[in-house]
Amino acid sequence: MERYLEFATNHYILSLALLVVTYLLVQDLVESAFKKFKSISPLQAVAKINQGDVVIIDVREPAEFKKKQIENAINTPLDKFSEQLPGLAGYKAKPILVFCETGARSVTAGRLLTKAGFEQVFVITGGIQSWENDYKLPIKSPKLAKA
Repeated sequence: MERYLEFATNHYILSLALLVVTYLLVQDLVESAFKKFKSISPLQAVAKINQGDVVIIDVREPAEFKKKQIENAINTPLDKFSEQLPGLAGYKAKPILVFCETGARSVTAGRLLTKAGFEQVFVITGGIQSWENDYKLPIKSPKLAKA
C-alpha cells in the first residue's frame, strides 16, 4: 500500500488521469444500464421502417438536412427540440427512430423523448454517416433528385 501512495504522489498527473477515466467509464456503464431508449443499427432501423408506421426524426441542423436525408424524415434540430416536442406528442405510442450526423446528438434527443413520455424510442447508432457509408443504405439528396 505504501508503494501505491508513493507512486500516486510521484506521478500525480497519471493518478488523476486514472481516476478521471475510471469515473467516466463507471458513469457510462451506469447511464447505459438505466437508459430508456434502445440503440439500433441502421439495418435494424430499416427493418423497423419496413414494418411500417414509424416516425423518423432527424435532429441535425436544417443546412445538414437539406444536403442529404433519410426518406420521410422529420427535421427537428436538437437546439430547438424542446420547443418542438409538443408538436410530436401525437406520435407517443408509435415507434420513433432518431438520428443525427454521427449519433452523438441523437442520444440527447432520445433522452428528451423518453422523459417526455414517448414509449418506443430507438436511436440509430452512427447516424446518417453510418447509414450512408458503412451500410450503403439509400438517402435522399438534392444532387440525386436532379440527375
